[in-house]
Amino acid sequence: MTVKTEAARGTLTYSRMRGMVAILIAFMKQRRMGLNDFIQKIANNSYACKHPEVQSILKISQPQEPELMNANPSPPPSPSQQINLGPSSNPHAKPSDFHFLKVIGKGSFGKVLLARHKAEEAFYAVKVLQKKAILKKKEEKHIMSERNVLLKNVKHPFLVGLHFSFQTADKLYFVLDYINGGELFYHLQRERCFLEPRARFYAAEIASALGYLHSLNIVYRDLKPENILLDSQGHIVLTDFGLCKENIEQNGTTSTFCGTPEYLAPEVLHKQPYDRTVDWWCLGAVLYEMLYGLPPFYSRNTAEMYDNILNKPLQLKPNITNSARHLLEGLLQKDRTKRLGAKDDFMEIKNHVFFSVINWDDLINKKITPPFNPNVSGPSDLRHFDPEFTEEPVPNSIGRSPDSILLTASVKEAAEAFLGFSYAPPVDSFL
Repeated sequence: MTVKTEAARGTLTYSRMRGMVAILIAFMKQRRMGLNDFIQKIANNSYACKHPEVQSILKISQPQEPELMNANPSPPPSPSQQINLGPSSNPHAKPSDFHFLKVIGKGSFGKVLLARHKAEEAFYAVKVLQKKAILKKKEEKHIMSERNVLLKNVKHPFLVGLHFSFQTADKLYFVLDYINGGELFYHLQRERCFLEPRARFYAAEIASALGYLHSLNIVYRDLKPENILLDSQGHIVLTDFGLCKENIEQNGTTSTFCGTPEYLAPEVLHKQPYDRTVDWWCLGAVLYEMLYGLPPFYSRNTAEMYDNILNKPLQLKPNITNSARHLLEGLLQKDRTKRLGAKDDFMEIKNHVFFSVINWDDLINKKITPPFNPNVSGPSDLRHFDPEFTEEPVPNSIGRSPDSILLTASVKEAAEAFLGFSYAPPVDSFL
């Protein structure tokens, strides 16, 4: 079987078509992986590892702050070092308070589930994290960071809200707003790219959310279509704050190597200190992807992609307006000191000519009608979630704790490490 195409070089055979489909599937799955998991995967790829940029990057693959790196193993946390969820903790909550209905997302440390609170009849997205997995990768600080950011952002319309949290002997539970309009990534997959007015609307709401985080001295650091949700009306909601960095003042910097490969800013790849402008680079990458269908420097060859980010000039096709072109050139400026947002942060983005048609007061008050309505019929309407998630059975262990008599040594260790995280009800109360 042979398919003719003018755009192809020569003849596109059936086997080549299958290869292209395999590449697309690999790309989609890669996009769902965290940076740590992705780096571990390419570390086993001999071809990729021969590239000097990749070898250099792999040396710093663990996303730890420099001041935390220590050759000696860390001692068990003392009571003063234990994570404490503080005001988000609900001393009365337990897994059996919920009906866990569907898996709606997955990550490195656990799952996100649609759940209905039995007493309130309210629907929530409950993020269930495995303590053992968190401890294995030494990610306790990132979980704490996520908690802190969730507590701070509850007043912003474009950031997901935390209702409360609790824990069991082996799991942590975040009870979050349930957003069921689908990931921006999911909609981009289906439509390939968006028209400029729709991309502008999403970019404006995203920029508003990032500007708010920056006003709290928080850098988001992991903006990508997978972390951008649409609510039931079609407004943007940012989620997943595990890679946020707190206490970054106006001119402050950090140097943690973290993020998602396609969206890493040049200064991060160069292992240089970086500041808030890393978020504006990511906004540029997401806007580019909304307009063109792929991230700006994407290659399925990781070494080539990193080299593109560092060295390849930005290439823009002529099918966008001059204002969009100018904005992308400003946001995707490789020199962070010259990047749009370097001088006056969100105000520079807000005042750019590309957004001149946006009334920012109306935007933040949700008075602008979204260009796309997900048309969900209610909380049980899961049409915009990937079947990869929703068809997966809900694990029985999600809604219960292990019997204290049967607790393994590793589970006991996990329980002890998070003693201060929040109130843990007695395990025998859910059996």
